[in-house]
Amino acid sequence: MSHRSLEDALRSVGNPVDLLRNSQIGPYAFPVVPSEFTNWRDEQRSWRETCALFDQSHHMTDVYIEGPDALKLLSDLGVNSFKNFKVNQAKQFVACNHQGYVIGDAILFHLDEQRFSLVGRPPAGNWVQYNLETGGYSAVAERDERSAVNQGRRKVFRYQVQGPNALRVMEKVTRKPVPDIRFFNMDVLSIAGHDIRALRHGMVGQPGWELFGPWEQGDEVRDAIVAAGQAYGIRQVGSRAYPTTCLESGWIPSPLPAIYVDEQLKDYRQWLGGKSYEAMASLGGSFDSSDITDYYLTPYDLGYGPFVKFDHEFVGREALEKIALNPKRQKVTLVWNGDDVARVFGSLFQHGGEIAKYIDLPLANYASLPYDKVTRNGKNVGLSTYTGYIYNERAMISLAVVEK
Repeated sequence: MSHRSLEDALRSVGNPVDLLRNSQIGPYAFPVVPSEFTNWRDEQRSWRETCALFDQSHHMTDVYIEGPDALKLLSDLGVNSFKNFKVNQAKQFVACNHQGYVIGDAILFHLDEQRFSLVGRPPAGNWVQYNLETGGYSAVAERDERSAVNQGRRKVFRYQVQGPNALRVMEKVTRKPVPDIRFFNMDVLSIAGHDIRALRHGMVGQPGWELFGPWEQGDEVRDAIVAAGQAYGIRQVGSRAYPTTCLESGWIPSPLPAIYVDEQLKDYRQWLGGKSYEAMASLGGSFDSSDITDYYLTPYDLGYGPFVKFDHEFVGREALEKIALNPKRQKVTLVWNGDDVARVFGSLFQHGGEIAKYIDLPLANYASLPYDKVTRNGKNVGLSTYTGYIYNERAMISLAVVEK
């Protein structure tokens, strides 16, 4: 059954947990990019040992915000400080509900005077666009949807060059020394005769740049980077290995949007379509509560505490001021016992006895919103939200939020 809005879907089902648990949508999609260019193990090695080229052109939604009130809109919603946020800078934008729980996060680019873009999974961009349209702001929004729901071509290509040899690759492809760009700042570089924007960024604890420009230039820019990188061991990274970068950087990409029961957000749920990400995403894993708010996370849970600045008014400020005094949980990395993992795989080749749940490699997520329980001595002490295998560590890893 199709519904006109998220709110209609919730009224039909009753419990938000039931809506998301029964979704037939699997893990978050990374479309178009080939699964593997060589194999996912060598591709993981490249960002640690040589140089990796990531194609980010397809899996994220871009929301452009432009107008005299664009910065005010973002400041009213973001926990971040916007003092001295200048053109050619970027930041990890985090938006919360009135109780201080995260609705979504994305990378915010300050592209030009009064012009910004939010790039990431849809929740943050949806929340910003809704408030723009209903809050009386003098600004406009333009969407460039991710390829999974985009019937046309994208407006912008987006690549990342990462790894120990990234600087050498960039100097060869630009044919000059790369300017000394500060972290999360941008400059213009010339590649294959095209002027493109370059964000100084590192996703896997290695030097790197995020490059973006008009879609029609994307193939030439990519081919030039690949050619320049041949001497430095560059590898294109496929859609199997790419999402495991989060495990090495420690970034949790899939917090459940904290929007499902707050009466103050009823109009927002009515604004969201019945086929929106928030309505269609699947919830899975061994953590099983019938109360949707048990899945909500604060910025402090996700390691975003340093981003929260009380130098401006924003949605959720009052609640976060109280939470900040004594955060109860923290983000950690859990490393699985290798012998236990081997026994899980070994059970597949035995007749009789219990067959363990299959662990997919390299990413072992089975839902858009993965939530597994973390226990100690039989007591639930937290949530595991993202799991996979990293060849560079020869280990299964989970990103988790646990009690302090």
